[in-house]
Amino acid sequence: MSDKHLSTQFDSELSAVSTRVMELGGLVESQIHQAIYALSQFNIEAADQVTATEARVNAMEVEIDRELSSIIARRQPTARDLRLLIAISKATANLERVGDEAEKIARMVRSIIHSGASRSLPSTELRVAADMASGLLRKALDAFARLDTTAAVAILKEDDLIDKEFDGFVRKLITYMMEDPRTISPSLDLLFLAKAIERIGDHAKNIAELIIYIVKGADVRHSPISEIESVLR
Repeated sequence: MSDKHLSTQFDSELSAVSTRVMELGGLVESQIHQAIYALSQFNIEAADQVTATEARVNAMEVEIDRELSSIIARRQPTARDLRLLIAISKATANLERVGDEAEKIARMVRSIIHSGASRSLPSTELRVAADMASGLLRKALDAFARLDTTAAVAILKEDDLIDKEFDGFVRKLITYMMEDPRTISPSLDLLFLAKAIERIGDHAKNIAELIIYIVKGADVRHSPISEIESVLR
């Protein structure tokens, strides 16, 4: 079999597994949208739908990892091809964890509904942050599909905005609990919700960092933006 034929087969396998990752991303995005709807409307049916999707997300993660292991064992890739497969594996793990955070949001929404405090808590800012996190994940998946390093840097900067939203919400929530101790229990649920939303942004950021790893071969985790930008020059 010619080297060109082998290369064509390998490219086809890479394309197939990349498509599966995008499918997983779409499924996780739908989970987030359902979770945000559950939060904005305090809708228990939407929360239940998020939980019902979780098993499918977990199964897809296992299937993609199995495909990646098979490709690596058979093709023994090197250089950028190997970086791509490693990055796909890490991106898949991050997407599965986003699904976990969406399920956590759904679980907290159910808790707030059952507590009877759903209409009296300051959740508007939380919905704004949730929309930001969802949008960031969508941008990260699009940038990953195109291996767009410029978009990746923009995503890393935008994640800082979500972190600021989280910090501001926590301060407001603490004030709210001090003013009305009866709301402490449901307010703590909102605090866990806020943390779950922040983590979705973090996972989107992780995916953006993987793009730079694939293209430049540089591990930019925990690096300041200025250093990351210098890597891309």
